[in-house]
Amino acid sequence: MACEDPKNLEFHEMELDDRILKAIANLGWSHPTLIQERAIPLLLEGKDVLMRARTGTGKTGAFAIPVIQKILYKKQFAREQEVKALILAPSKELCFQIHKNFLQLTSKCSRDVRCVDISPQVDLSVQKAVLVERPDVVISTPARALAHLKANSLTLKDSLEILVIDEADLVFSFGYEDDVKEVLKYMPKIYQAALASATLSDEVITLKKLVLRNAVILKLEEPDLAPVSQLEHFILYAEDNDKAAILYTLLKLQLVRGKTIIFVNTVDKCYKLKLFLEQFRIATCILNSELPANIRCHAVSQFNRGTYDIIIASDEKALEDPVVDCSHQPKSKKRKIDKESGVARGIDFQFVSNVINFDFPLDAASYIHRAGRTARGTNKGTALSFVSVKEVKIKDEVENQLKSSLSENNLFKKYNFKMELVEGFRYRAKDAWRAVTRIAVREARLKEIKQEIINSEKLKGYFEENPRDFISLRHDKALHTVKLQSHLADVPSYLVPEPLKEFAESIPKPKLQHPYQPKKNKFKRRLNALKNNPLFNLQFSGFEESEGSDSKKNKSK
Repeated sequence: MACEDPKNLEFHEMELDDRILKAIANLGWSHPTLIQERAIPLLLEGKDVLMRARTGTGKTGAFAIPVIQKILYKKQFAREQEVKALILAPSKELCFQIHKNFLQLTSKCSRDVRCVDISPQVDLSVQKAVLVERPDVVISTPARALAHLKANSLTLKDSLEILVIDEADLVFSFGYEDDVKEVLKYMPKIYQAALASATLSDEVITLKKLVLRNAVILKLEEPDLAPVSQLEHFILYAEDNDKAAILYTLLKLQLVRGKTIIFVNTVDKCYKLKLFLEQFRIATCILNSELPANIRCHAVSQFNRGTYDIIIASDEKALEDPVVDCSHQPKSKKRKIDKESGVARGIDFQFVSNVINFDFPLDAASYIHRAGRTARGTNKGTALSFVSVKEVKIKDEVENQLKSSLSENNLFKKYNFKMELVEGFRYRAKDAWRAVTRIAVREARLKEIKQEIINSEKLKGYFEENPRDFISLRHDKALHTVKLQSHLADVPSYLVPEPLKEFAESIPKPKLQHPYQPKKNKFKRRLNALKNNPLFNLQFSGFEESEGSDSKKNKSK
């Protein structure tokens, strides 16, 4: 059934527990978003709800707040500890993010509401010890929840009251249809359910029939993407040979500023691009399904905290169906990818200023999900897409589908980039791109995985006591499988286009020391080396000690 428009409500008008209100205030949520304003009262009334709202509109808070409120209310009369809510999500990263949001919202009532994430792929016996305590909220992927239900380490039949499925339109595309149907067999006959999704696809309608009963459908009248006043879309026509040169120029001259996510279509392209930018001392982090789930989640957390500003992410759909083949890998050779991984959807990248589509997305849905990483909430952002001749047809199809929903005649603005003004950059980029061979990419992939396995969470306590060594946990470290040429890190003035001369002077020069080593004063280090040399008999201007004092010291020695 459809929902009538209620009056505008603030959080304090929703009859929420004071502890939840305090946690909301700590998060800086001054007003509920539209989906929160509509969904929270309905869920508190006990109704089944299907929430459809574009990414970045606060859907997680819309179902998490009423779940916590209902658990706190039930706790007043409960005689024993039981699992009351099951939250299912299609990827481990999204489970990690939901768990983090629950912890934030229960920061003032953590003793009363316990929440666990069982999506990590560890041995079932490890998580069984946690589930024995019957946490109030269990967050998981469908496959992992089913594994625990079959092992009898998780029991829902007599206690579960709320089921939530987040990013419902992706659950079936991740191959979870059979798993969801099996999980439902372990559920009680009566429970409240909620589905959250960015789209109302056929898969969501199928899930609705399986899970919901007499549901209220909240379909907010809003476009799939933020309005153009908040999110600007640019295209730049360039062939594959020029894309790398343009990207290097934009980043090195800081024409693109702020947190940036660069999307490519294959895992190999991730590493090729990282190794390419590494030669110009542009630090980047890689995010793809080959890395362990805890590493992916940790990388996103560091990016959100501002540890680094550039992420190169692969489109998971393209990994399974590589239409634009840039990997140079035999098609018959299947990659071992984590089917429970997702980068373009659901992950809460915070304060992203720019999304750059190095490879144009394969369809309109992929474009929506990529561009949706920026311009979240009330923040503004830009989406820049490189388009080659082969990708023009896809770009036209995407634009035609999006123009109607955004009510715009021309969605994409042309990014005026004069390639002839940066011919020097192009020459450098051509050699650097050629230097990244298939062997270098393969070695980089292996090295990255080995490095991240070593950087275990078990070391966390050590790094808290030794913050200087925390540098080893960075995910944007150089891989060094391509020979680095130190002169490439600097941009000589003759390479800078005339219109950008003034702007380029304000760009800080790269530091001589390695960017990941503790800062040291090279002059003092060399000076000390000279002083320890018995032949040292020089006087440096500006040095505190006089020649006489030096000679006295030498005599005393």
